[in-house]
Amino acid sequence: MPEKKKVAKKATKKAAPKKKVAVKKVAKKAVKKVAKKAAVKKVAKKAVKKVAKKAAVKKVAKKAAKKAAVKKVAKKKAVANEADIAEAAYLIFKNRVEKSLPGDAESDWLAAVEKVAS
Repeated sequence: MPEKKKVAKKATKKAAPKKKVAVKKVAKKAVKKVAKKAAVKKVAKKAVKKVAKKAAVKKVAKKAAKKAAVKKVAKKKAVANEADIAEAAYLIFKNRVEKSLPGDAESDWLAAVEKVAS
C-alpha cells in the first residue's frame, strides 16, 4: 500500500503544475483580450477624432463658401442699388422741380439712398 500512496502523491504533484500552467495560459489569454480591447478602443477614439476634425473642416469650408457667395451677391446688389438710387434720385429731382422746392443734385441723391435703403 505504501506504493499506492507514493504513486498518488507523484500523480498529484504532476497534476498540480499542469493546473498552474493552465491558469497561466488563461490569464495570458485574458490579458491579451484586454489589451486587444484597449487597442480597439484607441483606434475607435482616433477614428472619432478624425471624423470630428473632418466635420469641422467641412463646416469651416462651408462658411467660407457661404461668405464668398454673399460677397458676390452684395457686389451685384451694389451695382443694382446704384442704378436704383440713380433712378430714385431722378424721380426726386423731377418732383422737386415740378413743385419748385429748393435743393440740389446732392440732396436728391442722399434722399434717394435713404429711400432705396428702406
